[in-house]
Amino acid sequence: MISVAEALEKLFALAPAIEVETVPIRKAGGRVLAQAVEAKLTQPPFAASAMDGYAVFGSGAAPGDRFDVIGEAQAGRGYTGILAKGQAVRIFTGAPVPAGSGVVVIQEDVDRSGDQITIKTSLGGGDNIRPAGGDFLKGTTFAAPRHLKPSEIALLAAINIAEVPVYRRPDIAIISTGDELVQPGEEPGPDQIIASNAYGLAALIEEQGGVPRLLPIARDDPASLEMVFDLARGADLVVTIGGASVGEYDLVGQVAAERGMDRAFYKVAMRPGKPLMAGRLDGAMMIGLPGNPVSALVCGTVFLVPVMRAMLGLGAAPAPRVRLPLAEPVEANGPREHYMRARITDGAIAPAKRQDSALLSVLASADALLIRPPHDAARAIGEMVEAILL
Repeated sequence: MISVAEALEKLFALAPAIEVETVPIRKAGGRVLAQAVEAKLTQPPFAASAMDGYAVFGSGAAPGDRFDVIGEAQAGRGYTGILAKGQAVRIFTGAPVPAGSGVVVIQEDVDRSGDQITIKTSLGGGDNIRPAGGDFLKGTTFAAPRHLKPSEIALLAAINIAEVPVYRRPDIAIISTGDELVQPGEEPGPDQIIASNAYGLAALIEEQGGVPRLLPIARDDPASLEMVFDLARGADLVVTIGGASVGEYDLVGQVAAERGMDRAFYKVAMRPGKPLMAGRLDGAMMIGLPGNPVSALVCGTVFLVPVMRAMLGLGAAPAPRVRLPLAEPVEANGPREHYMRARITDGAIAPAKRQDSALLSVLASADALLIRPPHDAARAIGEMVEAILL
């Protein structure tokens, strides 16, 4: 067995590079920006009013000053003249500030009578002007890679980027194995269960920006598994679920070896998730996950997500960890790194009472994986531990 850290290193070495494609900005949300882009314009392109009010001559307006209103400026239609002493222009938010003005007095700070305004005795501070280039300048570089959030899509639009260079979404084939499995919506036989793992992993893959392909369930015979492996051809990554242990019907390793798999490792010193396998098969990276539902999804969080991030140019790094105090004591840990399903309450973490790797309900109610290093001593309330947030 190898450690989790060693397994991640080997997985990163296997991860394929994903090519860059250009997509319309409307399709770029949630994608990973692959190349730096430059602003094509300055924002705002002119000094603009930050408030509705009056642009008055000069910058020293004081309570009691009077100004003649000689025009109006609105967003998209500015005032083209030049203000002289004693003059003002009615102005709205976003409109260009007219030449000759150094301050916008908000409308609540003036009294208006006809075409004349008088500054009230209560005058708010600041000039209420957004300077030209206050947001960004033409030529400003926006670095890559970055996972494009809605605010960043808005920023790309603002810098006038209509087509965005992004990494292609990885094509990830998911193969469930086992005679005991049926699809959701089907009626399971007396000895069968629903194939749930593939759907949880597919959701995880989509969340990380990949394209999951759920292939037919491979039955417990080599011919069925061979057929499904054939269907997986062309994928960037093939993920198998189950069949990677040492039982008579655990055929994934056997069939993969017969197809020429170049195996990188088998078995990781962790729980849940010990029977993990990885290598190259049919020109693609392959990860063989355990069949227990919690094991498969924990391994998806610990291994599959970091691998996808590496494929998408976001760096080869383990899942981020946080440090939290224990809300209750925990016993000493055994020889394998333990990823305990846990809940965080009032800033402290506590493991679930039941840690069986078949209990999806426990995982579904968890919001963190509490990480116990190998041979970690018993820990008391308040001691700091590491966790991965779910």
